[in-house]
Amino acid sequence: MIDKLFTLNYEWQAANYNYLISTLDIVRHALVPENQQKNVNPDFIHHSPPALHTLCQLFGLTEFERDVLLLCVGMELDPNWSVLCANAPGSLGKPYPTFMLATAVLPQPHWNAFAPAAPLRKWQLIQIGEGSALNLSPLRVDERILHYLLGLNHLDERLQGIVQPLKMQSVEHVFSHQQLAEQLATTWVETQTALPIIQLCGDEIASKRAIASTACKLLNLNLHLMSSGTIINLRQNEINDLLRLWERESMLTNSALLLDCDEVDYTDPAKENAIAHLIASISSPLMITSREKKRSPQRPLIAIEVQKPNTTEQRIIWQNALGEAATSLNGHVDTLVSHFSLNASTIQTVCAEAKGKLKVKSQNNAQNSDFRLQTSDFSTLLWDTCRSQARTRLDELAQPLKPSATWNDLVLPEAQRQVLRDITAHVRQRAKVYETWGFGNKGGRGLGISALFAGASGTGKTMAAEVIAYELRLDLYRIDLSQVVSKYIGETEKNLRRVFDAAEAGGAILLFDEADALFGKRSEVKDSHDRHANIEVGYLLQRMESYRGLAILTTNLKASLDQAFLRRLRFIVQFPFPDVTQRTEIWQRIFPSQTPTQDLDHSKLAKLNVSGGNIRNIALNAAFLAADAGEAVEMKHILQAAKSEYTKLERPLTDAEVKGWI
Repeated sequence: MIDKLFTLNYEWQAANYNYLISTLDIVRHALVPENQQKNVNPDFIHHSPPALHTLCQLFGLTEFERDVLLLCVGMELDPNWSVLCANAPGSLGKPYPTFMLATAVLPQPHWNAFAPAAPLRKWQLIQIGEGSALNLSPLRVDERILHYLLGLNHLDERLQGIVQPLKMQSVEHVFSHQQLAEQLATTWVETQTALPIIQLCGDEIASKRAIASTACKLLNLNLHLMSSGTIINLRQNEINDLLRLWERESMLTNSALLLDCDEVDYTDPAKENAIAHLIASISSPLMITSREKKRSPQRPLIAIEVQKPNTTEQRIIWQNALGEAATSLNGHVDTLVSHFSLNASTIQTVCAEAKGKLKVKSQNNAQNSDFRLQTSDFSTLLWDTCRSQARTRLDELAQPLKPSATWNDLVLPEAQRQVLRDITAHVRQRAKVYETWGFGNKGGRGLGISALFAGASGTGKTMAAEVIAYELRLDLYRIDLSQVVSKYIGETEKNLRRVFDAAEAGGAILLFDEADALFGKRSEVKDSHDRHANIEVGYLLQRMESYRGLAILTTNLKASLDQAFLRRLRFIVQFPFPDVTQRTEIWQRIFPSQTPTQDLDHSKLAKLNVSGGNIRNIALNAAFLAADAGEAVEMKHILQAAKSEYTKLERPLTDAEVKGWI
């Protein structure tokens, strides 16, 4: 099949070149009128028309305008053309094409062919050089047009780096996305006037591009991508020049443009105006991708929200991508779908990467007679690959925490530990309860798992989140709400939306620090800022209730939180200040097994009236002091470290706390 296509293309190239050379004879005879030869009627034997014929149709060239173009083409293809021009009537001896020469020798001349709005100049089919007068200035065919006429349809070099062909890999479309692609194609087919702009909104960048690509394939259109970042710093006249080049390219290549506005920050009005000017001025088929809906009052615009495939569609993609391996995973596909919300291309990438890792692992262990490849190995590889694929965007928005703490590291009363176990069970079993057992059919609201961890600083709130993340093998990210909340109306919701949208893919555990920054008791609404503060709180709670993963709020001041907010949280865990027994247990576990210690009295250490976080600081500082002295950690090192920690806390270290230490 490829060989046949190559042969057909070669045959057209040869026929097209011969036709162009033959057509040049028409202009050659006009330059040398004394040659009384018969009229030239070039033949073209091929099912596809020659490039010259297509170009004339695309830009509506008259026969005279076509001949002017050919007059310039001859200079590039015939080494004797300059001599013909210089000797032709009306050339005034100029060895190159001019407007004066064209009107003197070519049939059916009309001066408006040289107007700026006429096709030759509007679409830059020819270039006008410097000269003493317009009608005596040298004319030259545009390089891109010359290549096109010769059958070489490559992207204009002036658009290189600004516009690029969008070639999507073969991606399995889910039913909902295929419907959107067909809907877009139908919209453009049935439009009788100017084509409306299609805006694909949402965070699904890969899916939006795949939908746009499929819609263009249905319409036999090529698709080119332009990043809005390349134009936001251009002046208006530069944008106009760029648009003229692109629209000519669109006609030559039968292409639509996909304007990527996904990463644009619209806080700068000048940048937003540059994009708005391009959208309002462009006349070729245009699609836009953006995270949020943007309206264009100058052009008809159809905005469509693109969502990730739903759980049923994702399950089908997983099963197709895994093939026969899916049946041996014993329901692990359902677990992947419940924790990770991925698009089709990412799922296919995950499966290919995991299969590759599994193959390498089996090859490396082929010589080990005790090695047995287990289904759990593949499940683990799939899980870890999903995590790595999903975490990229969230790394830019929040602080990743690497969970290492286990249940044995967490010192809490049994009641609090049991609530934490319940939270873990809810996250682990949500697929079974929501989907298999039908609770998810009652609606999406309230299905998110949210918790409040309240307690003084250092009582183990962050460690508890780490324990849950470690147990579930999920990523943990800390978001400082005091940094997310903005004084500018609408910015807080925008920041929160970016966090939740990015976290959805990986089902990450979100830890929102300093919840009282947003969830303080509501006062009487006195102005628009008070009213908007309540909207911000409502938005965060709504996203927490619909979030597929676990969202944890932390606060040192539970009493300052509004009770109406607390009722909407599924779990509340109060982290108490550790008593003597609990402090003793913390001291017993605080030093790693590799740390050398000597004569430590944990019961005496427990008399230090500090939280677990402070105990860790003291232990770490003492370890550095001992290491610097070349000794094992002793009570004297801990005493010195405790004095430093108490100074930081602006508290006196009492005799009762350190009596009998040394």
